Amino acid sequence: MTAAGRPTAQEAVAHLTPALWARANRLLLRKALAEFTHERLLTPRRLPADGHYALSDDDGTTEYRFTARRQALDHWQIDPDSITRHRAGGELPLEALEFFLEFGDSLGLDAAVLPVYLEEISSTLSGTAYKLAAKQPTAAELARSGFQDIETGMTEGHPCFVANNGRLGFGIHEYHAYAPETASPLRLIWLAARRDRATFTAGAGLDYDTLIRGELPRHTRDRFTATLTGLGLDPDDYYLFPTHPWQWWNKLSVTFAAEVARQHLVCLGPGDDTYLAQQSLRTFFNTTTPTGHYVKTALSVLNMGFMRGLSASYMEATPAINDWLARLIDADDTFRAARFSIIRERAAIGYHHRAYEAATAKGSPYRKMLAALWRESPVATLGPDRRLATMASLLHTDDEGGSFAAALIEESGLPPATWLRRYLDAYLTPVLHAFYAYDLVFMPHGENAILVLEDGAVDRVIFKDIAEEIAVMDPDAVLPPAVERIRADVPEDKKLLSVFTDVFDCFFRFLSGTLDDRGILDEDTFWRTVAACVLDYQASVPHLADKFARYDLFAEEFALSCLNRLQLRNNQEMVDLQDPAGALQLIGTLRNPLAPHAPAA
Repeated sequence: MTAAGRPTAQEAVAHLTPALWARANRLLLRKALAEFTHERLLTPRRLPADGHYALSDDDGTTEYRFTARRQALDHWQIDPDSITRHRAGGELPLEALEFFLEFGDSLGLDAAVLPVYLEEISSTLSGTAYKLAAKQPTAAELARSGFQDIETGMTEGHPCFVANNGRLGFGIHEYHAYAPETASPLRLIWLAARRDRATFTAGAGLDYDTLIRGELPRHTRDRFTATLTGLGLDPDDYYLFPTHPWQWWNKLSVTFAAEVARQHLVCLGPGDDTYLAQQSLRTFFNTTTPTGHYVKTALSVLNMGFMRGLSASYMEATPAINDWLARLIDADDTFRAARFSIIRERAAIGYHHRAYEAATAKGSPYRKMLAALWRESPVATLGPDRRLATMASLLHTDDEGGSFAAALIEESGLPPATWLRRYLDAYLTPVLHAFYAYDLVFMPHGENAILVLEDGAVDRVIFKDIAEEIAVMDPDAVLPPAVERIRADVPEDKKLLSVFTDVFDCFFRFLSGTLDDRGILDEDTFWRTVAACVLDYQASVPHLADKFARYDLFAEEFALSCLNRLQLRNNQEMVDLQDPAGALQLIGTLRNPLAPHAPAA
């Protein structure tokens, strides 16, 4: 280690060994074969032996062979150790980068996208090798761990995306410092921004001074004030706010050099609290004060189809949107019965660089380089004998194939179907009610939901990442002016994909596959339990019967919406956030696993 405690140049790449690299390649190719086949980009052919398949590359010279079980929603459960690669009668080593060259035409990778995608794959492989090199706890040990131990213990990332840990912009030293799986404590860098160039907004009952007093102890505020006055500046002319260290060193200190030189921005140095990066990469949990706010920062790093910036203009409405949704949830009997809640984004600040805003259109990454928001911590709401876990953990498996979800089920002592139903009541029922009662949709993937656990069972669920992720699809809904931004124009036939795709295909498909593969809960029982939850919800709100008929969750099939196709087509901005429905890649249909459990007509 260096004197500063950082790894040396050699230590930084100690995880890049032949054995670990080979294992990382095998695991990534398992996912690539499964998800690209699911999205109908690849078409393996069945071999005579049961469960055996083969796939030839674009020019027919290389063949991959593997074993797989096909499950509901055309889910391919592939044994990674069964994958072999053959050419000219001989067996070749598995090389992920070569796989994408071999299947480039099938995957639609054009000359502009391909090299960047290969870089994302390389980074994802490196991250996997790092995780394999670390002494990871077993799934059972992790399931009994603390909130942040679970957060940093995840090894897979998004279950659908193959290139899901690109993080283009991080050097290896920055990976060690900022990647969530390294669990490296860090301090955020604080800036002072002239108030006439920044916009601060806060939710009901909160103002700037109250927020800052809660975020910074007196001695830190005094230090920052002394820095400003020492420069001959009036502290009352500035807002204080944190930024990601990477953003300061790599972007703001150069790209915003004019703002710094003219003292529109002043670097105040690191704060005193320590934070841990979350799975979302640009969000931080306060480990010094766990009940304190999360901080979400702009980060000009390319990861999974987007530059992970934060829009200054979007931030302006964020607290109002969160307050509106919190009031809606608090006033609704069904939400209250499920004890469903959100953690609000309580305050936000965005800096307006006038030159870049004049030079670019709305949505440009140049308008998303300097902003931050403060989000409530779920720790403050935790009751006795309860603990927290990201919902993404339900899909986690360890090196030996142990399942996090299975470990929770065992700890609970409940029959697996009973455990599942408790989870569904806490998670799926609020998603359904938001859709049917309010035409309101979330982005309810694993990283955006937090489970409150009691003895291994799900007690309730908390949603987060609200203002950038929710949408109201009713064109006639009455929304406050500050909330109008979340209204979305979605065609009728695509509205229910918010449940079919985001919940069924992108989460339940994997949870069911994991539990079935390990003999915990067969897939028929899994989907029968989901159907029972849906039917009981529908029975509890009979006044919405017309909506249930109009948007039928028991339809025989639904459109297959392909996420990897979006990234393969454009890995710089895979979705126009102004028109997300217009960007969907719909390829055929999937058989709905709820259809066999539809109520009798």
